[in-house]
Amino acid sequence: MAEPEFSIGIEEEYLLVDLDSLALSEAPEALMEACVADLGEQVSPEFLQCQIEIGTRPCPDIASAREDLKRLRATVARHARRHNLAPIAASCHPFADWKSQHHTDKDRYNDLRRDLAGVVQRLLICGMHVHVGLGDDQLRADLMRQASYFLPHLLALSTSSPFWQGQDTGLASYRISIFDNLPRTGLPPQFTNWQDFERSVQALVDLGVIEDASKIWWDLRPSARFPTLETRIMDVQPRLEDALMLAALNQCLLRMLWRLRRLNQRWRIYENFLISENRWRAQRYGITEGLIDFGAAAIQPFPQLVEELIGLLWEDAQALGCLPEVERTRMVVESGTSASRQRAVRRAAEDAGRDGDAQMRAVVSHLVEEFHDGL
Repeated sequence: MAEPEFSIGIEEEYLLVDLDSLALSEAPEALMEACVADLGEQVSPEFLQCQIEIGTRPCPDIASAREDLKRLRATVARHARRHNLAPIAASCHPFADWKSQHHTDKDRYNDLRRDLAGVVQRLLICGMHVHVGLGDDQLRADLMRQASYFLPHLLALSTSSPFWQGQDTGLASYRISIFDNLPRTGLPPQFTNWQDFERSVQALVDLGVIEDASKIWWDLRPSARFPTLETRIMDVQPRLEDALMLAALNQCLLRMLWRLRRLNQRWRIYENFLISENRWRAQRYGITEGLIDFGAAAIQPFPQLVEELIGLLWEDAQALGCLPEVERTRMVVESGTSASRQRAVRRAAEDAGRDGDAQMRAVVSHLVEEFHDGL
C-alpha cells in the first residue's frame, strides 16, 4: 500500500481589533489590498468585515508549515499595525456584540445571509482548519469514519472561546454552540465508503439545496477543493506553536490510522451518540474534566489521555518529523488552553480592582500579545 503524502495545509480566521479601544474594527480596503499584494490568494476577507482569513500552501512537513504560517501571521500583523489595528486568533471576541457587525458584501456571503437567515447573523466566530493530503477517495472515506473518535480530543486541546458579549459562558468553546446552529454541521455521518458519501451529497445537489460539497461544514470532511481530509472542529489558536501542535496531531492521527489499515487493522467505530458526549465534554470543560474512554468504560483525566495519545502516535511523529510538536500537548495540559489563560487574565484584572469592561479589555490585550509572540 503506497504511503500518502500526509501534506499539511492550515487555514486560520482572525478578528481585527482597534489598538486603542480593543473593540472590533472592520478591515479597511487598503489593508486587504496590501495583504493581497504580499500574500496573493493566501489571504481573503471572511463573512464579517472585521475578519480576515489566511491559508498556508500545501506543506510537506511541519517545519514548512511553521515557516509559511509565521510569514502569513506576521504579514497580516504588519499591515494591520499601519491602520492602528491588530489581529487576534481567538474563536470569540471577549466583549463584542454580534448585532453591531456587518457582513462582507460579496455574492458568496450575501447568499449565506439570505439562505441561513438569523442563525448566520450571530456568526462572530473564528476557526482553524487543518487539511491532510491523502489522495485516494476510498481512503479518505475510511479514515474519516475512524478519525471521528479523536475529534473531541482536538477540540479540548484547542479551546479558545470562553467569553461571549462580555460574559463568561462557562464553556471552554462557546464557538461550537454558535456554529452548531448552522445546517450540515457537527460530527460527520459514518459513511462506509466513498460512494455512500458521494450519493448523499449528490442528493442535496440534485434538489438544489446546496451547489456542492463545500456547503457541508462537518467537524471533519473530505475537502471539496483538495484531495485532503479537512478537520474543522478546532478553535483558532492565539499562539503560533499551539496551532502547529494541532496540525501535527491531525497529521499523525491520520498516518496512524493508515498504518493500522496497512496491517489489516482499524480503530474501533463508535456511534456518534457516544462520540457526541465527549464532544460536549470538550466544549464544556476543555481539558479540565477528562473524556470518556469507552473501551475502559471510564472518564479518564486529560494528562492520562495525552500520554496515551503520544504513545499511540510516537512512531508516526518520528516518521513525519513532528515529535516535538506532538509532545507539546503535555505543556498545554500542564499550563492550560487559551480558554484557561483568558480566564486567568480576567481574574487578575478583577483582583486588581478593575471593572468588568476593563477586565474584558485586558483579555483582548493579552490575545494581541499572544498573537505577536514569536513573529
